[in-house]
Amino acid sequence: MIAETLIELRGLTKTYGSGDAAFQALCGVDLKIRAGEFVAVMGPSGSGKSTLMNLLGCLDSPTSGSYRFKGIEVETLNKDQRSLIRRHALGFIFQGFNLLARTSALENVELPLLYRGYSRKERHDLAREALASVGLPNKERNTPAELSGGQQQRVAIARAIVTNPDTLFADEPTGNLDSKTTREIMELLDRLNSERGISIIMVTHEEHVASHAKRVIEVIDGLISKDSTPTPPRIEL
Repeated sequence: MIAETLIELRGLTKTYGSGDAAFQALCGVDLKIRAGEFVAVMGPSGSGKSTLMNLLGCLDSPTSGSYRFKGIEVETLNKDQRSLIRRHALGFIFQGFNLLARTSALENVELPLLYRGYSRKERHDLAREALASVGLPNKERNTPAELSGGQQQRVAIARAIVTNPDTLFADEPTGNLDSKTTREIMELLDRLNSERGISIIMVTHEEHVASHAKRVIEVIDGLISKDSTPTPPRIEL
């Protein structure tokens, strides 16, 4: 059975500024991603990969071209309509974790549920379940300052999946982590993709991190220069 098309881009462009100061970050990108894929996006600084991720994540709108997310013409939506897609279908993981410093792990994970009108008990139950699923069942009351970097990223992942999103966008999710913790976080993302069927689109500049994805897209000068299947990560005995 062929998976349905999740994302389809046709001739997508993004220009910042105008006149002599105009900069074209994307120059007509064509791309199709199917539901359930794990895709890594790579490219040097200024290549357009971050702009592409912002558009895919409905955080910005293109200058021209077509972007369909699950058949919805995203480029025709206003800011509030894009916000609804983010709230109901997408989860986000960031390099800097973006956790509230004086708030417990449980309360951090509950945050997306506040916007959905869940009761206090429902929020607690779902947040506890999400924390357990990322291996932190006993860290509910800890604040970020009481957690390691890897544990903080696990809390951030739990927050991203607590609403059961279709798609996770991960922006350099291991950029602040050591090599051992990086492997653990990537194994967790692997499981979310393979066991729960969550589509993952990840920006990274590290080839060994990108090798965990089933597909690697390289962006250079606002265009996709390469679209390939990576070599599986080597297992160290």
